[in-house]
Amino acid sequence: MEILVIGGHGTIGKRVVKILMEKAKVIIGGRTQGDVVVDMADSTSIKNMFEEIGMVDAVVCIAGEAKWGHFEDLTEEDYYIGLKSKLMGQVNVVRVGQQYVKEGGSFTLTTGILADDPVVRTASAAMVNGGIHSFVKAASLELKKGHRLNAVTAGMVEDAYEKYKDYFPGHNPIPMKKVVNGYIRSIFGKGNGEIIRIYD
Repeated sequence: MEILVIGGHGTIGKRVVKILMEKAKVIIGGRTQGDVVVDMADSTSIKNMFEEIGMVDAVVCIAGEAKWGHFEDLTEEDYYIGLKSKLMGQVNVVRVGQQYVKEGGSFTLTTGILADDPVVRTASAAMVNGGIHSFVKAASLELKKGHRLNAVTAGMVEDAYEKYKDYFPGHNPIPMKKVVNGYIRSIFGKGNGEIIRIYD
């Protein structure tokens, strides 16, 4: 089994890759490092990535950025960062990638708790996460070749807690094992159109 993990060197990605390597061949995609380089904000770059690696059994996307800032300070261009990178980046991974995923394969996208429980300075990021949830539920109804599509959404993960805890007052850190298991469930389970919430 071959699995592409876009964002495989990130905080969550490296934990997911470590477990997946016990079960499959893992290809890591990243913006600056990895087995293949990809810019999530550029659909041509996404297509070139798939052309380079060829057919895979599953695609996991744990990448994409969005601008954080106070609502009164966010510009239209600030919103486009998240729309082009995290939202349309993941949409394009599925849209383009469906031609490169084997029959019965799967896509797993990544959002976060902000879609359901936003905090201050996350108007853009929360909007993007919510959009991905709606996309997953709708697009999963129309996928061909037995493809499945899910999203994993976690609370403030343990490995990033010290860095971001001040943004999430009162939130409990989510153990990385629980987060990783959300991806395992999506990849190796049978669910389709699911928003797999890993919250406390």
